[in-house]
Amino acid sequence: MRSELFSADNLEKESAQPGLRLQNSKLLKAELNGEFMARVGSMVAYQGQVQFEALGSGGIGKFLKQKLTGEGVPLMRVRGHGDVFLAENAADIHLIDLDPGDALSINGSNVLAFDSSLNYDIKMVQGAGMMSNAGLFNCVFTGHGRIAVTTKGTPVVLTVDQPTYVDPQAAICWSASLQTGYHRAEQLGLGTLLGRTTGERFTMSFAGQGFVVVQPSEEPPGGLAGAGGGGQQQEGILGNIFGN
Repeated sequence: MRSELFSADNLEKESAQPGLRLQNSKLLKAELNGEFMARVGSMVAYQGQVQFEALGSGGIGKFLKQKLTGEGVPLMRVRGHGDVFLAENAADIHLIDLDPGDALSINGSNVLAFDSSLNYDIKMVQGAGMMSNAGLFNCVFTGHGRIAVTTKGTPVVLTVDQPTYVDPQAAICWSASLQTGYHRAEQLGLGTLLGRTTGERFTMSFAGQGFVVVQPSEEPPGGLAGAGGGGQQQEGILGNIFGN
């Protein structure tokens, strides 16, 4: 049987080392010898002796935070020996290696899989307020290991060494050490009162030293979306629970 489908580009990629790696830009391969964590429902194929165990959000504390905020990662533990292939709606997949002392703040809906050696918690995004469609909360990963994240389209990684502003619906992840806030991008005036708007009312601001990953798509992230009245009061109450 002959077909371009069977070209070397589409054949399974082999490696002598276990762990998470890219099969291609939209497919993650986990060469499994032990365990790792993955988003529920992300498995598309596997070979070998593999077990899947649903974990919810990864513990009762994270479960309660996820219920309060809508943020988090519905997880399964994958363990055994073999090869596991993961994907998420044909999104682009990117690998990030964290070293001790690193901390990555990421939208939970963009987490595909990560090494079980990593820890994560749900944290309030400082300075977010309740004034946009962006979530107030993100997952913060720390420890030593690899994490696979997804983007809709090819992202740009901005080095934050000067004031940086990003559409909050396009910001995927960033260095957790950065100072964040919200900046009014559109000036109020007669045009605004008449219903004319640029569609860019607020941008998310970043300051400090680090990076922010921006995807070429604006989609409301998971998490508590901007609400109407009582926002500052709600932020204060939740801040006491999720303060970092």
